[in-house]
Amino acid sequence: MDASTSTSAQGQQLVCSSCGATPRTDEQAAARLSWSRGSDGGRTTWTCQRCSRENLRSIEGKLDSVWW
Repeated sequence: MDASTSTSAQGQQLVCSSCGATPRTDEQAAARLSWSRGSDGGRTTWTCQRCSRENLRSIEGKLDSVWW
Protein backbone atom coordinates (compact mmCIF):
# COMPACT_ATOMS: atom_id res chain seq x y z
CA MET A 1 0.00 0.00 0.00
CA ASP A 2 1.40 3.45 -0.85
CA ALA A 3 1.41 6.51 1.42
CA SER A 4 -1.40 8.36 -0.38
CA THR A 5 -3.87 5.61 0.39
CA SER A 6 -4.60 4.40 3.85
CA THR A 7 -7.31 2.29 5.31
CA SER A 8 -9.31 3.35 8.28
CA ALA A 9 -6.94 1.61 10.69
CA GLN A 10 -6.12 4.06 13.44
CA GLY A 11 -2.37 3.44 13.32
CA GLN A 12 -1.84 4.54 9.73
CA GLN A 13 -0.81 8.04 8.67
CA LEU A 14 -3.25 10.03 6.50
CA VAL A 15 -1.85 11.65 3.36
CA CYS A 16 -3.87 13.92 1.05
CA SER A 17 -4.07 12.28 -2.36
CA SER A 18 -4.10 15.72 -4.03
CA CYS A 19 -1.43 17.81 -2.32
CA GLY A 20 0.40 15.33 -0.09
CA ALA A 21 -0.46 17.14 3.16
CA THR A 22 -0.42 15.13 6.37
CA PRO A 23 -2.02 16.06 9.70
CA ARG A 24 0.12 16.17 12.81
CA THR A 25 0.09 12.98 14.85
CA ASP A 26 -2.11 14.56 17.53
CA GLU A 27 -4.61 15.69 14.83
CA GLN A 28 -5.08 12.29 13.15
CA ALA A 29 -8.44 11.55 14.81
CA ALA A 30 -9.88 14.98 13.93
CA ALA A 31 -8.62 14.67 10.34
CA ARG A 32 -10.44 11.36 9.91
CA LEU A 33 -13.65 13.25 10.68
CA SER A 34 -12.95 16.36 8.60
CA TRP A 35 -11.07 15.05 5.54
CA SER A 36 -12.91 13.53 2.57
CA ARG A 37 -12.57 9.78 2.16
CA GLY A 38 -12.86 8.27 -1.30
CA SER A 39 -12.16 5.18 -3.31
CA ASP A 40 -9.93 5.02 -6.36
CA GLY A 41 -9.28 1.72 -8.07
CA GLY A 42 -10.42 -0.20 -5.00
CA ARG A 43 -8.09 1.72 -2.68
CA THR A 44 -9.12 4.17 0.02
CA THR A 45 -7.93 7.72 -0.60
CA TRP A 46 -8.06 10.81 1.62
CA THR A 47 -8.38 14.47 0.59
CA CYS A 48 -7.57 17.26 3.05
CA GLN A 49 -10.04 20.02 3.92
CA ARG A 50 -8.32 22.62 1.71
CA CYS A 51 -8.26 20.41 -1.39
CA SER A 52 -11.82 19.25 -0.71
CA ARG A 53 -13.08 22.85 -0.55
CA GLU A 54 -11.16 23.88 -3.68
CA ASN A 55 -12.52 20.95 -5.69
CA LEU A 56 -15.98 20.51 -4.20
CA ARG A 57 -17.91 20.76 -7.49
CA SER A 58 -15.67 18.21 -9.19
CA ILE A 59 -15.91 15.83 -6.25
CA GLU A 60 -19.69 16.12 -6.10
CA GLY A 61 -19.87 15.63 -9.88
CA LYS A 62 -17.81 12.45 -9.38
CA LEU A 63 -15.20 13.61 -11.88
CA ASP A 64 -11.97 11.65 -11.88
CA SER A 65 -9.30 13.34 -9.76
CA VAL A 66 -7.23 13.96 -12.92
CA TRP A 67 -9.83 16.63 -13.83
CA TRP A 68 -9.22 18.55 -10.63
